[in-house]
Amino acid sequence: MARIDSPRRWYLIDYGNVISTAPTPHDWELLAEATGAQGLQDSTSAYWQHRYAYDAGTLTSEEYWSLVCREPVEHVRSAWLDVLDGNQWSHPNLDTLDVLEDLDARGERLALLSNMPAAMVSHLSHAPWTRLFRHLFFSSSLRLVKPSRAIFEHVLAELAVDAGQVTFVDDSPANIAAARALGIDARLFDPSADLSRVLAHPGRTGDAETPAPVSPLEREPVPD
Repeated sequence: MARIDSPRRWYLIDYGNVISTAPTPHDWELLAEATGAQGLQDSTSAYWQHRYAYDAGTLTSEEYWSLVCREPVEHVRSAWLDVLDGNQWSHPNLDTLDVLEDLDARGERLALLSNMPAAMVSHLSHAPWTRLFRHLFFSSSLRLVKPSRAIFEHVLAELAVDAGQVTFVDDSPANIAAARALGIDARLFDPSADLSRVLAHPGRTGDAETPAPVSPLEREPVPD
């Protein structure tokens, strides 16, 4: 049965460290062995320094991994590195997924907004959690990355909704600040937090405190 949109607000959810948990030390070890580069998890590593460009689709897989490995990387090797990278960001946060499934069951409108390279989008395209979202926005498809203002403006235009009707959840303070500057009700997510508590906590738009919408987890069930 097709779902019918309602006047309810949109819930715009980040992927990494919200729907997924962070890579484990073992994950980073596997990637280090495959790339020959150590300390990839460090913010100053080539993995992160070139990540925005990879997420934005301005670097190919071969170009990105060549920068990480500091040597030319051909297609077969880059494809394997993409698999390892996709795997390490595929560990689900089951508590988050429970909340999202409850929101979906109540008829709430969910959308995803993630900085994610095209290879990882393909890797995750058949993950069960994708069915929960009516829209999937990926930086590599849009050629825009968070925290740019343009990516949020694009999402608002696609959803055809005012900024104040969107609750955005992300683990990055920079992304939260950018969303709030547009008037979006943005909630900073701690990976150890319960998403239901994040949604129930008063949000902010811009620099002003604003009343939080009633959490859909506290509403009466919606008839089918």
